[in-house]
Amino acid sequence: MKVRASVKKRCENCRVIRRRGRVWVVCDKNPKHNQRQG
Repeated sequence: MKVRASVKKRCENCRVIRRRGRVWVVCDKNPKHNQRQG
């Protein structure tokens, strides 16, 4: 999980979702791509 000011999809399997008022990028294929907007 990375915390960044700007989150972007890093592959076609990444999904951008809103959780608890924050923007997250969740990837099932490559968990290294998981990000949260800080």
